[in-house]
Amino acid sequence: MFLTISTTGSPERPATDLGFLLHKHPERAQAFSTSHGTAHVFYPEASAERCTAALLLEVDPIALVRKGKGKGRGGAPDAALAQYVNDRPYAASSLLSVAMSTVFKSALSGACKAMPERAAAPMELRIEVPALPARGGAELVRKLFGPLGWTRVAAEPVPLDETFPEWGDSRYVRLVLEGELRLADALRQLYVLLPVLDDAKHYWVAPDEVDKLLRAGEGWLAEHPEHKLITSRYLARRWGLTRQAMERLELVRLAEADDLDVESVDNAVDERSDTEERPVPLAVHRRDAILAALTAAGAGRVLDLGCGQGQLVQALLKDPRFTEIVGLDVSMRALTIASRRLKLDRMGERQAARVTLRQGSLTYTDKRLKGYDAAVLSEVIEHLDPERLPALEFAVFGSARPRTVLVTTPNVEYNVRWETLPAGHTRHGDHRFEWTRAEFRSWADAVAARHGYGVAHVPIGPDDPEVGPPTQMAVFTTGTATTDETQKEAKAA
Repeated sequence: MFLTISTTGSPERPATDLGFLLHKHPERAQAFSTSHGTAHVFYPEASAERCTAALLLEVDPIALVRKGKGKGRGGAPDAALAQYVNDRPYAASSLLSVAMSTVFKSALSGACKAMPERAAAPMELRIEVPALPARGGAELVRKLFGPLGWTRVAAEPVPLDETFPEWGDSRYVRLVLEGELRLADALRQLYVLLPVLDDAKHYWVAPDEVDKLLRAGEGWLAEHPEHKLITSRYLARRWGLTRQAMERLELVRLAEADDLDVESVDNAVDERSDTEERPVPLAVHRRDAILAALTAAGAGRVLDLGCGQGQLVQALLKDPRFTEIVGLDVSMRALTIASRRLKLDRMGERQAARVTLRQGSLTYTDKRLKGYDAAVLSEVIEHLDPERLPALEFAVFGSARPRTVLVTTPNVEYNVRWETLPAGHTRHGDHRFEWTRAEFRSWADAVAARHGYGVAHVPIGPDDPEVGPPTQMAVFTTGTATTDETQKEAKAA
């Protein structure tokens, strides 16, 4: 199988810089051993005006069968002879992708100590693959490469036999890509899309393939219109791995939408400490107060927005009065922990029908959240930058608009009572702010006025006569109940 990469240049910026970027000298032919044959790198042309690097992979069909152990398209199809007589040595596939990752490892990562600026900048490229399996035809080839910045994507079908045109075209195409891209980006696209178009891999797809896919797809896969097809085919249609990859891609999209890195978005689980406050009884008091307020409001269908590790969802499930419970969080790690906590995979059918865990951002409107009796934001708002609060406010109170909304947040005045908390520190490393009682009341009253809610303020935990309670809760309600009535019901419960 064969692949060429060409570029053009000038005396000031010679095309032979391609040799530096690929870490392969244009004046030498080199051979590299792979697990299924030998990869050769050479330069059919190398001048200041034009340079072409070629990768030729000689596949040993006998080694392919022996190492494949008779399984998969690269191992043993149905007929015994087809193990040795097939398209694997000639058609670009996962074999060529693996050879690229071996031979052009530094180029794939974008590393070039000799010319770091050249490696980081787009360059004129022309890539040709004479025989590319395309399960889906030339149209699919264009759908996959078209959105990636190439100015020309040519996928010319290869006839079964030129002597007999009536036989029609084969499933192979001659691929030509032209455009101005970074070399590393172009190589990573090929690394992923060659086996996707072939729709097969010559090796067993293990869980680490998810990491490989996301590394190679960084910067382009999450927003690709065909990302579902790419992910499914690359992972050999293994449903569990595909779901895991799709969840992580969704997290990437959410992070990019807010111009954040993935780690800062996926922070609902603090790996260094338990996310529940100390002492533990305060967390129990908080959940009891929330359950009491929901019961007083007569809520049956409840949203736990920013559900974290699922403690509140678990408590809601124990009460049959709550007929539908939805836990929403931006962090897939938190949702995975919540799923394990709830034992969703072993839960009875009737109980499982009451609960749903979803990934989503609270700063975006979501039509799936409309029509619920109540929404809970327990220890959530303080994790957002203050300038993001108006977006959360509109998404919850303006768009989803449940009848009752419960918001709890720490009372910063109480922090002086925590002996282990240094002065000036927040209770959690990710808290962007912590409000006084007056600040929280002012915010809650303004939100209620803007969106037509009444609001009551309820203390949670021991109510210190000097600094107030450790946690404060606002109970927003629509309908006929007054704020005083709601507050009395919540305190009584």
